[in-house]
Order: sequence, then C-alpha cells, then structure tokens
Amino acid sequence: MDAWFLEGSGLESATPSLLLLLVLTGLAAGFIDAVVGGGGLLQLPVALMIPGITPVQALATNKMGSIFGTATSAVTYYRRVHPDLRTALPMALVALAASGGGAAVASLLPSEIFRPIIVAALIGVLIFTVAHPTMGQLTALRHTGARHYGLAVLLGAAIGFYDGVMGPGTGSFLVIGLVSVLGYSFLAASAKAKIINLATNLGALMVFTANGSIVWGLGLVLGVSNMLGGYIGARTAVAKGSTFIRTIFFVVVTVLIVKLGWDIITGR
Repeated sequence: MDAWFLEGSGLESATPSLLLLLVLTGLAAGFIDAVVGGGGLLQLPVALMIPGITPVQALATNKMGSIFGTATSAVTYYRRVHPDLRTALPMALVALAASGGGAAVASLLPSEIFRPIIVAALIGVLIFTVAHPTMGQLTALRHTGARHYGLAVLLGAAIGFYDGVMGPGTGSFLVIGLVSVLGYSFLAASAKAKIINLATNLGALMVFTANGSIVWGLGLVLGVSNMLGGYIGARTAVAKGSTFIRTIFFVVVTVLIVKLGWDIITGR
C-alpha cells in the first residue's frame, strides 16, 4: 500500500478486500453507465466506505472515476452507432454549464432536499415506461426544427444541473428524456446520453477540482475500472439493441427508487 498514487488518497489504510471491492464496483458501474446510466448508485456508496472521506469528496471522486468510463463508452458508441451530433452537442454544452452550477450548489445545500423530488420523478418515469411498451424500440422523432432542439437544450440543462447536485441516475434520466420527449430509440438515446453525460461529468469535475474535493488516488482506481466496464457495456448494448437496454433501464430505475426511498426513510 506504499505506492505513490495511494499517498494522501485515503487508500493507505484500506484493506485488500476493500480495494478489490472498489475495482469490481468501478467495473460494474462502468458497464451499467454505458448501457443506461445509474452506475453511481453502486460506486458512490463504496467510495463513502474509504476511511476519512467526506460526502463531497466521495461525490467529486465518483465524478472523476465516471468520466473515464463515460469517455470510453461515448467513443465506442460513436464509432458503432454514429449518433446525430446536431442534437447531442448542443445538449452537451448546456449540460456542462448546468452541471458546473449544480456542483457549486452541492457544496451549499444538503442532498436530502432533492431526494423526495427525484424519487417521485423516477416513479413517474417507471410508470410511464411500463404504460408504453413499444416506446423506444425504434426512432420516431416527435418534434422537428427549433422545437426539437429547444426541448433538447432544456433537457440538457435540467439533467446537467441534477448531475452536478447529486449524480446517480443521470444517464437513466437522459435516456428516458431522449426516448419519451424527443422520440429516439433506446439504443440511439444511450449513444447520445454518453456524450451528454461526459459533458456533465466534466462540468462538475472542473468545479470539484477547483475547490480541492477530489481524492486522486481513489479516482484513478475507479477510473481504470470504469474504462474497462464502459467499453464492455457499450459493445454489449450495441450488440443486444434497444430491448436489452430497456430491460436494464427498468432494473436500474427500480433499484434507484428503492435506494433513494430507503435513504429518505432512514434519514441517511
């Protein structure tokens, strides 16, 4: 445990079993994030297990780890799916700025304020998706021209802000927004969501870097694991298609509802 990248990281006192758990969690989180988002649901709680780490440090370091996996999956999707950048890039730019604002707010307001709203939104998303079983199988854009791009930018701003404030489930919100509001298939939505999610991670990361919240050694461990998981996840999603992504989406959103609901009940 004397390696230079562990010094001052909080990992010097981590047991080998905790380090292994971090690696496996980063791998799984990268895979889930690449398919439909929500990897932070796994990664953030494990980061909080590091001795002496604060919630803001855990959130910041989670962003650092996630950006490696998101970048890898975004490139993989781009090479194999060729998503329309005319929609993805404006969303990404607005989301980047909004995520930075959310990260600044995260250090001022407790996340407990937002959790009930997020749980209610997730339940609504789940019910809506179940009620529309064919939604997201094929791309059938609901709007064109300025209305399409205007709604895309609004989605990017809202979800980017959420990613900076809390984070877990951002990819899932992006996917369902792109599917339900704009009319993309789950596969096309996942490909675009990775580009946007990369921007939101970067926006939050810039703020967290400036205020010194990142635990670099931990972020490096999570980042390498996320890269591998993101690559495998993106290739699997492309091979399996929208039906597979929709199934994983149901699982991730359900777990998010249970996890955040339990945190509200127990006051965590």
